[in-house]
This record gives sequence, structure tokens and C-alpha cells, in this order.
Amino acid sequence: MAKKIKLGIIGGGGDSLIGVLHRIASFINDNYEIVGAVFNPVWEDNINFAKQIGINTDRIYVDFDTLIEEELKLPKEERIQVCSVLTPNFLHFPMAKKLLENGFQVICEKPMTTTFSEAKILQSVLEEHNAVFAVTHTYTGYPMVRQMREMIKAGALGKIQKIDAQYYQGWLNPVIHEQEKRASTWRLNPEKAGISCCFGDIGVHAFNMIEFTTGMQIDAILADLNYLYEDNKMDIDGTALLRFNTNAKGVIRSSQIATGEENNLAIAIYGDKGGFRWEQENPNYLYVLSDEKPVQVYKPGHVYNSDLSLDGTKLPPGHPEGIFDAMANIYLGVARAIRGEAYNSGEFPTMMDGVRGMSFIEKAVESHQKGNVWLKIED
Repeated sequence: MAKKIKLGIIGGGGDSLIGVLHRIASFINDNYEIVGAVFNPVWEDNINFAKQIGINTDRIYVDFDTLIEEELKLPKEERIQVCSVLTPNFLHFPMAKKLLENGFQVICEKPMTTTFSEAKILQSVLEEHNAVFAVTHTYTGYPMVRQMREMIKAGALGKIQKIDAQYYQGWLNPVIHEQEKRASTWRLNPEKAGISCCFGDIGVHAFNMIEFTTGMQIDAILADLNYLYEDNKMDIDGTALLRFNTNAKGVIRSSQIATGEENNLAIAIYGDKGGFRWEQENPNYLYVLSDEKPVQVYKPGHVYNSDLSLDGTKLPPGHPEGIFDAMANIYLGVARAIRGEAYNSGEFPTMMDGVRGMSFIEKAVESHQKGNVWLKIED
């Protein structure tokens, strides 16, 4: 068996959902071992959390800079090879940049940075150091999402005409209506989250899902965002109209005040030969639509699925897989890239996805501020 990849974790301690998700994903395919970390900026919490989850405390560091400094003192074969950056948004850029500059590979939570200009700087650093860099748009790891991608690539839908993506959550509804609560939520603080809450947190997933599945690039957007209260500086709801580099049109609908909604990411793609519909809350069902036939339902693990879909399926048909498995598929692709093995370009989102995502977020905010005008997405 191949030697396990030495993984470092930055952030994700305590009751962090993202922390649990990444740690479990790294274990699922037996490719990684966590050898070092800074789980929390408070030392007591940091070291106690490491003990709680059974991580050797010899390489639990007091802060990020110390992790870099001490790891570089170790022989290359012993030091951390790849670091997962799971901190709040404003720390992604400086941490990812320093990791790349010091020879580490990077797995970064989204949004990759807080500004497009930071994303372009990071892209230049990556090109200089030629590392593996993944952005964890988790939902690209679902087998039926990968099946959509491969079927569209093979021409199953013909010419794409219309795309409708939504991402609805309701978690901010109990927070947004009380001034004290909204003032103390980090995702509503531009200094920590960047210029966008809803589109920066979940709208960008819908953006990425569209480009990942269709292979088409969104050319321009027109956005109308909702802030609800004058003292709230961050969007919590919005809609963006889309133009593609073909004649196709589309829409992204995203909200974190959709009362009662949980994690309702869904996409519908319509071509001149047929359509696809997929919902994250029921991820094992890909609906195939046609003018001439009844609706078909594709499910994971069957021989009719593509190699990319089957590679991301761990259980026999009829055994539901979920978000841990989806993130694990991204970690599996990164492991192959780090080891120099062959891999499908759909196995993990790259820095280019992060760069385009940051352009989407900034252009959405700018479009709204300029009175809902069309703006081009940049690479």
C-alpha cells in the first residue's frame, strides 16, 4: 500500500462542522494521516481538542507561523506535505500564500480568498511553486453530480439552453432580525467574511456547480441582492441572471433567510435533447428528462454510470452515501495529484475555480451596487 500522505490541519477545532467533515473525509480512503495542526488560536482549547480526538500532541503548534517554522526544521520525508485551511474566510489568503511559498500543498475551504485581487496573487504564487491546490467545493464530489458532468460532456443533453441553480438555507432567519445577534455573527462581518455573506458562502457553490457540470463558463451576471436592514452590510439573499459564452441563459437563486430551508442546493440543466435535475438533499437521484420518454432516474453504483461516478461510489447500489463521502472523493483526487498519479480533471476543484468564484462574488456585489447592471466574470 502507498505510504500515507502527511496532513496538517489549520482551524476546524471544537464543534466546527467543517472540521469534522474534513477530518472524516481524509480518513475515508486511507490516504492521509493527520500529523500536525493548529485547531484553535487559544492554546488550551487547541491542545485539549487534539487530545480529545486522539491526535499526537507533539506537533500541535501554538499558532500557524510556528507550524511553518517547526515543520521546516524536520527532514522532508517527515514533515507535513499538505495543509487543509479551515479558518474563517479572511485568513485563507495569507495562510494559503505562506504555505505555497514554503513548499506545502494546500486544500483550502471556500471562498478561496476575500477579494479577486488576492485570488490573482495566489494564482501567481501557485504558478511559481507548482504545487497541488484544491478548493473544497464539496458538492462536486457526489457521484451523481459527476455523472451529470460526464453525460453532458458526452452530449447527452445536446446544446445547453437554460440552467437554473438554487441554494436555499434558513439559518440566518433567527439571527438577522435582532440587531445584537446580527452584529455578533462573523459571517455578517465584512472584516472576517469579505464583502458578501450569502453569495460568498453558498451562492458561489451554485456558480461552481453550474460550471463544473456543464463545462461552460458564465460570461456575465446581473445581480439583485437583499440586505434586509440598513445596518447590515452583508447580503443575505439574492438572485443573479446569467449569460454564458454561448447563447444559453441561466439564473442563480440563493438565500440564507429562506425560512425552514436546511441545505437546499439544486440544479436543473436543459438542452435541446433533454434535461437533468439534481438535489443535494436527495443526492443519490439524478433525474433525466426528455420530451419523448418518461422521466428516468439514475442512481449511484450501477454499471450504466461513468468511470468518474463509479470511482466516487464506495457502497453497493441502494446504500445511501452523503456529504462525508463527497468530500472524501475530493481528498482522494488530491492524494492522486500529490502522488503524481493519473486523475480525472473532475476529481477536485482547482485554484482556477477559486479565482472564478471570487470574481463571481465581487461582480455580484458590484452589479447590485451599480443598480443591477451586467458585468463580465474575469479569469
